[in-house]
Amino acid sequence: MKAFFRTLLGDGNGSKVGDGAGSGKVAGFTLLEILVVISIIGILIALGASAYSVAQQKSRNARRQGDMKQMQNAFEQYYAANSSQYSANGSNCNGMAGQFPSGSLPTDPKPSQSYTCTGSTSTYCACAQLESETGNSGAGCAYGGSGYFCVSNLQ
Repeated sequence: MKAFFRTLLGDGNGSKVGDGAGSGKVAGFTLLEILVVISIIGILIALGASAYSVAQQKSRNARRQGDMKQMQNAFEQYYAANSSQYSANGSNCNGMAGQFPSGSLPTDPKPSQSYTCTGSTSTYCACAQLESETGNSGAGCAYGGSGYFCVSNLQ
């Protein structure tokens, strides 16, 4: 192992290591080679961090869309079980908390954001704000613009 590093870096005494007498080459890496390798590693790290950030956003958006579908299913189950009426407390979704196995409404993956609900006993609209994606807020619910994924009553 020692011989391997000696070949790469020289022997530390300034003596020349090469392919024979008089080759005139000092074994090891030049400063330029090291800087090129460091810059390539830096670029790869930056690309990886960027890809990781985008993957996290897409994951949170997928969870939001799944949560909205869960809320839609809960509203529709409530409608079927309660004389064809949605929760009277549909204006803020809190009336639907008991329809979920956990006993509480799903929450947004980012603590700084929350889901929005509006509605009455005959209609509802539940929306989640997406990160850097175009949603479907024009489909049944007009809430907040194109960056929202919304679900509304199916009946």
